[in-house]
Amino acid sequence: QVQLVESGGGLVQPGGSLRLSCAASGSIFSINAMGWYRQAPGKEREFVAAFTGRGGTTYADSVKGRFTISRDNAKNTVYLHMNSLKPEDTAVYYCNAADIYSGDYYWGQGTQVTVSS
Repeated sequence: QVQLVESGGGLVQPGGSLRLSCAASGSIFSINAMGWYRQAPGKEREFVAAFTGRGGTTYADSVKGRFTISRDNAKNTVYLHMNSLKPEDTAVYYCNAADIYSGDYYWGQGTQVTVSS
């Protein structure tokens, strides 16, 4: 089992920045994919950003150029740096970890991000 704990959400004005963190623990040796998703009220959960298999990164078009995913392997932590935030970025942000070979995947509890003036 893998446990994921997100933090760093909050209320921010349009144009502001936030950094989300996702700390992983447990059987993290099995994890070979990690990323971020979000779910706005009344909408389905959608992909935001992730690390690709070769160590690269991929982003949803809606956040490209504004959000950056990074990680600190020593701390088993993945970050989502969010800049130039817009009201439409308001959502609960979830960290996801997966073993692409077994198909096992894990979710954190989510952290609320609200962009409003």
